[in-house]
Amino acid sequence: MLSVRPKVAELVFQLYGRALHPELFEIYTTRTIQRGDYQATINITSAGHTVHWRYQGITLTEVATSAHHPLPQKRRLMAYKLKGQGHDRVDCKGGARYQVSFQLEPVEPEVFWTFQQELVRDPDQGGLLHRFDSSGRIAMGALSYIHAESRNRSLLVQAFHTFPDDYAIVKSQSLFEVP
Repeated sequence: MLSVRPKVAELVFQLYGRALHPELFEIYTTRTIQRGDYQATINITSAGHTVHWRYQGITLTEVATSAHHPLPQKRRLMAYKLKGQGHDRVDCKGGARYQVSFQLEPVEPEVFWTFQQELVRDPDQGGLLHRFDSSGRIAMGALSYIHAESRNRSLLVQAFHTFPDDYAIVKSQSLFEVP
């Protein structure tokens, strides 16, 4: 199956206060974490990633995807076009909290290729990595790498998505906390 990433200019970052059907996404790799009172499923998808987090009746779903990807509007808590950098926070009932920071960083080609080679050469054992096929213009395809650090009261998710055609890197860091 061909797995080529969309253009970086098409990306959006969204958070939902509900679950989204997995059938809405083309999932390449996945990991489920059960820790303390929460559970999370992290997926690398065709355009970016999803994180589905549940804690005592609270459900949050983080999505980095293409703006052209049809997703529901119902219970969408935040939506940003991935341009420059941004951060946001959502306080949930019962004291649970979600915080995110993200940035789209255009870089020089040398910096881009060094970063991409580091992801491939030295992924840690707890991370998810997917290599996308080349779009044809550049020999090496895009990469997605996600590192999750779980504690009893928090989950930290760091995601890196590369876009070789644009020499751009999307970085996000999300923190899901329980009281």
